[in-house]
Amino acid sequence: MIIAALKSPDATDLRSVIHPETVNRLLDLEGCSLIFERGIGENINVSDDQLIALGLQASSREECLSQAHLIITPSPLKRIEIEQIQLGATVIGMLNPFYAQDELKALAEAKLNAVSMEFIPRITRAQKMDVLSSQANLAGYAAVLEAAQHLSSALPMMMTAAGTLKPARVFVIGVGVAGLQAIATAKRLGARVEAFDTRDVVEEQVKSLGAKFVKIDLGETGQTDQGYAKELTPEQIEKQKELQSLVCARSDIVITTAQIFGRPAPRIIDGETIKKMKPGSVILDMAVETGGNVEGSAVDEVIEVNGVKIVGVSNLSSRVASHASFALSNNIINWITDFYNQESKSIHFDFEDEVIQSSVLVFDGEIKNERFA
Repeated sequence: MIIAALKSPDATDLRSVIHPETVNRLLDLEGCSLIFERGIGENINVSDDQLIALGLQASSREECLSQAHLIITPSPLKRIEIEQIQLGATVIGMLNPFYAQDELKALAEAKLNAVSMEFIPRITRAQKMDVLSSQANLAGYAAVLEAAQHLSSALPMMMTAAGTLKPARVFVIGVGVAGLQAIATAKRLGARVEAFDTRDVVEEQVKSLGAKFVKIDLGETGQTDQGYAKELTPEQIEKQKELQSLVCARSDIVITTAQIFGRPAPRIIDGETIKKMKPGSVILDMAVETGGNVEGSAVDEVIEVNGVKIVGVSNLSSRVASHASFALSNNIINWITDFYNQESKSIHFDFEDEVIQSSVLVFDGEIKNERFA
């Protein structure tokens, strides 16, 4: 079986789907060879020669598409690229199906198989494949560093001969994987950290990191069976905005992480809240790519409103591209090695398996997930 690894066509996505420290696991699979698109590692300081020395073969993008039985991609493929893939091949990676439904249908029309790593179920056995968690973890870390660069003061308290410098106040909205890492990073840098989430069950996790959990009574809330926060009603969102604006007003940095899988991000900070904030303070919108949590935020732009900087950065995990590539590569390789059949030298699609049921969106030309049928 020929496995091909592709580059991302997005200039802001610096990650590679293969990493020198992980590819041996694919090469060790009996009957497998690995080719890659030239320049795949240039953004993580890995040359083609380094990968060739490990036993991989450098190829053009067209060769990767036409020759491979299994194609690893960091982003959805274009229809014209899908037409180049051989019948029965499998495409695995970040397929972004909610925003690339035409491409998903094209994969079905071409009688291909498609595995979306975004649909890995949140079960214990599949944690090693969970790309959303691994990338969100790194994005939460990068978000704090990015926000700190736009702040005109230091984060930790400092005792100096010129006087005591107060610590910066950081408010994290949304305590998922990204939010928890943002809290931990801000605390390590010496900031005073507060956090809010609609799920009261995360209060203990917030406190365990040394941060204060802000309680806002929104009535009945909860989380899905996958561990995500449930969508709030319009009335609950308005109440959240009103009460959290008091915390925003006293904060130097606000980091918003609220996202709803497959839907536009909820707008939780409006212009009225921004008006209450101090000039020089910073809001970093981690959901800017899916519509944004903050009124006025824009992808890869810094917008200043009444002296408050609203920062929107795409592909935040790419700010630590080497580690993001290591994690992404491992997540995908874990899926491949779990379902690779040594006898047939191919992927075994067992639809009795929960991971296969969730992550395989197209099989043998048939769309398996009813949301996209």
